[in-house]
Amino acid sequence: MPESAEEVHARVAAAVGENGRLPAPPLAEWDIFPWEAVDGAIVPKVLPVPADEAPRNGEPDEATCGACRAGDDLVIWESERWVVTRTTGPGGLPLTVFLQTKEHLDFTDLDDELAAEYGRITVWLTRIMSHLPNIGRVHVNKWGDGGAHLHVWFVARTARQAGVLGSYAVEWDAILPPVPEDVWRADLATVAHKLANHDGHARV
Repeated sequence: MPESAEEVHARVAAAVGENGRLPAPPLAEWDIFPWEAVDGAIVPKVLPVPADEAPRNGEPDEATCGACRAGDDLVIWESERWVVTRTTGPGGLPLTVFLQTKEHLDFTDLDDELAAEYGRITVWLTRIMSHLPNIGRVHVNKWGDGGAHLHVWFVARTARQAGVLGSYAVEWDAILPPVPEDVWRADLATVAHKLANHDGHARV
């Protein structure tokens, strides 16, 4: 089962000490990271001048799509037209999974039938992850600036973990030491098999 807030805190303390700070994750070095230190204060970066939208992975040629070319190694559940995939390894938060169409589509390409399927699976997946022990909330996010293939994030955060809230929970996933792999894999299997009770089948 997912770790309690106390277990997460103990894992962090074991990594850096009771009063220590965790190192900044790589995202702090990304060009799109919006903050920088100026004269000892953290301030927003200067807004760049307008520029053309950069092509995303998988456009204009879907043959270049990483999601379409990916193998089945990361798939934990699938139905006729959808898959749920996992990250390559555990992060600092209990679970992050992705709901993706099998076909190379984005939200704007979904017909009404696919949109209805998306809604049902989203509710099922959120409900299942939310009912795991020690889970406070499940955040559902869709970003699409990097990849053209629809991939919706489902991010479970630990209950009672002070400060790890809202949109910044995703950043804490990169900051906190990784969840123990055996715990993470067991939780992935639980989610996949419970989702298969509704539709499709588990792959773990």
